[in-house]
Amino acid sequence: MPHTAKILLLGSGELAREFVISAKRLGAYVIACDAYDNAPAMQLADAREVFSMLDGAKLREAVAKHAPDYVVPEIEAIRTEVLAELEQDGVNIVPSARATQLTMNRDAIRDMAAQELGLRTSTYRYAENFEEVCAAAEITGFPCVIKPVMSSSGKGQSKVDDAAALQEAWDYAVANMRGDRQRVIVEQFIDFDYEITLLTIRHRDGTSFCPPIGHRQERGDYQESWQPTEMSDAAIGEAQDMARKVVEALQGNGKGWGLFGVEFFVKGEEVIFSELSPRPHDTGMVTSVSQNLSEFDLHARAIMGLQVPAMIRARPSASAVILADRDSDDLTYSGLAEAMEQGADIRIFGKPTSRPYRRMGVALACAGSTDDARRIAKDAAGKVRIGYGE
Repeated sequence: MPHTAKILLLGSGELAREFVISAKRLGAYVIACDAYDNAPAMQLADAREVFSMLDGAKLREAVAKHAPDYVVPEIEAIRTEVLAELEQDGVNIVPSARATQLTMNRDAIRDMAAQELGLRTSTYRYAENFEEVCAAAEITGFPCVIKPVMSSSGKGQSKVDDAAALQEAWDYAVANMRGDRQRVIVEQFIDFDYEITLLTIRHRDGTSFCPPIGHRQERGDYQESWQPTEMSDAAIGEAQDMARKVVEALQGNGKGWGLFGVEFFVKGEEVIFSELSPRPHDTGMVTSVSQNLSEFDLHARAIMGLQVPAMIRARPSASAVILADRDSDDLTYSGLAEAMEQGADIRIFGKPTSRPYRRMGVALACAGSTDDARRIAKDAAGKVRIGYGE
């Protein structure tokens, strides 16, 4: 089949699904991979492979079988040492093997940001057992936040107000961590005014930034996001400077091209580095309606060496998640017409199974202000009803 590029996509969730749409619009041939069949991105891709991304042998087999122009990780839990070896053999890992290795675990990227680059972060320590958690909390003080060094969508994260709650938080983190390392980060709770995602794009002509995205979390997972969010020029400049430093440091032996979701806490004029994902970010789903080029379009363009605008603007917009409340593999959806009455757009992700609090879709809205967009998106998300085959 004629194509402009062949992409092996590692991870096939809802963000990967949107990326497949953007990549295929540019003529790419996409092979979607995940540990379970019929994942959201697989439903739209040209081909699929079902295997665990932590299985190094299967990962090598997939690369050898398809000979992709680009290997694009969409999840954290990947056998990253195999990606590093493949990159040494000439395979183009996006954005680089170094980026996937350092961001697979929160400890590596946090240490690089704080110790190598000198970025402002919260006070933090690591722990591999409950006794170490208690010792770390004595250093960070209370309240503190405990979360696995490897997880996704905020799973396993808890805010802890006193020592009596440490055991429950440790158990919750262990039960929800990904990969094969039982390790958590215990960090000082920042009494921030707000938190943002700064989408940062490294491309053939340099580095570009999207307007900052505000977001709200529950259980460590994003519930709504909005763009743009109000920040002073000084705070935006500081965030951009920190984001540029960290993404440039992740280039390694690869080109380092692609979109990064860089998270910050903001308190007054003070900007504090939190986390980074070397791929489209869940809070950035709002860019599907706020920007002429979504985060997925920008990621695809950067990866393929195509033009990315130096200046990216956003209209007032918001997203609100649609959550499941139980386990089921017999799903239906209704209420979409009602949800769209105020002009909202609805995206159903097509996940084959649900579980409590799993994101199954998102409502998106534009309005004259972000406050109005947030109201419309939240109202729309609440009107979508999930049926569980009962």
